[in-house]
Amino acid sequence: MKAGIIGMGSVGRAAALAALQRGSANELVLVNRNAKVSEAVALDLGYGAPLSATRRVRSGDYDALAGARIVVITAGVNEKTGGATDRQDPAGRLRLLDQNIRVMHDIVPPLVAAAPEAIILVATDPPDPLADVVRVLAPGAKVVSTGTWLDSLRFRIHLAEAFGVNPQSVEANVLGEHGKSEVLHWSGATIAGVPWKDLAAQRGIEERSLKERVDGAVRLANINIIEGIGASQYGIGIVIARLIEAVLRDEKLAVPVGFYHPEHGVTFSLPSIIGFAGVEGVLAPRLDEPEQDALARSIATLQDALARSQATLSGAGAVLKA
Repeated sequence: MKAGIIGMGSVGRAAALAALQRGSANELVLVNRNAKVSEAVALDLGYGAPLSATRRVRSGDYDALAGARIVVITAGVNEKTGGATDRQDPAGRLRLLDQNIRVMHDIVPPLVAAAPEAIILVATDPPDPLADVVRVLAPGAKVVSTGTWLDSLRFRIHLAEAFGVNPQSVEANVLGEHGKSEVLHWSGATIAGVPWKDLAAQRGIEERSLKERVDGAVRLANINIIEGIGASQYGIGIVIARLIEAVLRDEKLAVPVGFYHPEHGVTFSLPSIIGFAGVEGVLAPRLDEPEQDALARSIATLQDALARSQATLSGAGAVLKA
């Protein structure tokens, strides 16, 4: 089965490499505004295809996406280029919204014309409001954002480090916005089914200091990476590859990704069931009262961001509707 990736910047390349190595799709189609870049990436990766379950990696224009079941959008201005790397800035990735709305306006119409049945996975920052922009530009399309799955993996890794266990033994999710208002679901976090607070008590670990340490590591992970190598790319690349697999293999995988919630008018992350039809169901986790309040604030942040972007979207020729 075929998957496409639009945008051969750092994230697009990392996603293509991860998808090739994992054999996420039988065929990968790479599209880029500068065709020479996608041609070079496809040529380079293609030489490794004989060592992968992926049979073919090729570049092309939008027409080459015909028949793709899932198309990933990674194109756009990233955090470093867009000036969204201030640790103290409450807007975070949302500073990139207006610039990347224009990118979506250029990409989405030819994408939908070429692959009208494809699930569109938005990875460009900020992915949640941009998923809503894509939904407006492509009425009826199945649109998902990468949401907070990467944040959730970061949460699990840092919690695992705190307790000295394998991250695969940890269940912990991040909800809401993929950004500064994200909500770490501490009340639902477990290690091998044991609530983290119970394990902390057993080991004499002070709860507040652990929470502050893990929370800071999760929230600042992208900035720490950008300061070192210029872009957060490899982790999200692997997440994208895994989501391609979940769709193409109809896995019914339950992970926190961004999906449109009509009762709130925006896309945000809750645990969602991913299969051949995209998001096939959403799970509502039990939250304690502070988490409920935090999630409400996160949703409000996304609502405000999308409302502020109305002028940009209207200027691009589209009208935002819930």
